[in-house]
Amino acid sequence: MSGGGTVAIVQSNYIPWKGYFDLIARSDLFVLLDDVQYTRRDWRNRNRIKTAQGLKWLSIPVETKGKYEQLIRDTKVSSPDWARGHWDALRQAYGKAPWFEQEREWVEALYLEKAPELTYLSEINRLFLAAIAERLGITTPLVSSSDYELESGKTDRLLAICRQAGADIYLSGPAAQGYLDIEQFAEDGISVEWMDYGGYGEYSQLYPPFEHGVSVLDLVFTVGDGARALLRY
Repeated sequence: MSGGGTVAIVQSNYIPWKGYFDLIARSDLFVLLDDVQYTRRDWRNRNRIKTAQGLKWLSIPVETKGKYEQLIRDTKVSSPDWARGHWDALRQAYGKAPWFEQEREWVEALYLEKAPELTYLSEINRLFLAAIAERLGITTPLVSSSDYELESGKTDRLLAICRQAGADIYLSGPAAQGYLDIEQFAEDGISVEWMDYGGYGEYSQLYPPFEHGVSVLDLVFTVGDGARALLRY
């Protein structure tokens, strides 16, 4: 990216919810911040789907024993069988969804052909993020934080990436309001904008009651070509 634009910088998530893709869509460049510590029981390696029995977690098993300070980019998958299990769970949960058969081929290929060949969690997350974004018609480039010269400190690290990317706007999730020093950004001529995740409409999920906080694949299998219209940007 050159000549200014909006940059978002977020840790990679596994098949995240629709709001994550709205953040990508609102950006001119989306940076996957995987040069930071991997956090357990977080969204890095897991997400939720809806089933007839209620919400279900799909978690990628990763190596963590004795690796308490490992970076996300260095986190390896601990079992090669996870992808088949996740696809089976998705097929059982969404097999009767209106768009499952139309969407099946490309999603199934991710799980049964492409993901099993990858060793690192970051690679897997990026594979799914890129494929889902393409299906939603989102053309924002996805890059890695390792492509930049990084600095220590939460604000300094983000600011350094924005500076090198030529950003004039940094788009952040609302959770960062507790620590981000927006004055530092202002000194570099970069304004900070906060993502608003309110105001999403509902759609006909298979298993009521409605739940916004599930993987975007719920939206894809249920709504198909209408999925982008239910995003906010």
